[in-house]
Amino acid sequence: MSSNRLLKVARNKQQRQGRVRANVVGTSERPRLSVNVSNRHVIAQIIDDSQSKTLAYVSTVGQKAATGTMVDKATWAGEAIAKQAKAAKVSQVIFDRGSKLYHGRVAALADAARKNGLEF
Repeated sequence: MSSNRLLKVARNKQQRQGRVRANVVGTSERPRLSVNVSNRHVIAQIIDDSQSKTLAYVSTVGQKAATGTMVDKATWAGEAIAKQAKAAKVSQVIFDRGSKLYHGRVAALADAARKNGLEF
């Protein structure tokens, strides 16, 4: 791909993420559940934007329990972030999918988090 094409792809991704983040802000009552899905790993964080603090963090990097397909890894991350949220006394969150569509891996993480007690 040419450099102009790569710049356009990066700009479009930034615009998609900006549209989501314009409407999604984490507060103390309802922190933000931020999801990042790469080609190999899944990362989920619960963030209180008013205090700029991360309340819970889960990553599949270096986790032996997180094996299988990417959907399996996303499901594991959803379950793990819900357990950490309970430990941090967080029951309601706002879902931040970033620049990704709510489909496949992102949806699997969200469904697993809902099944384990998070409300959003």
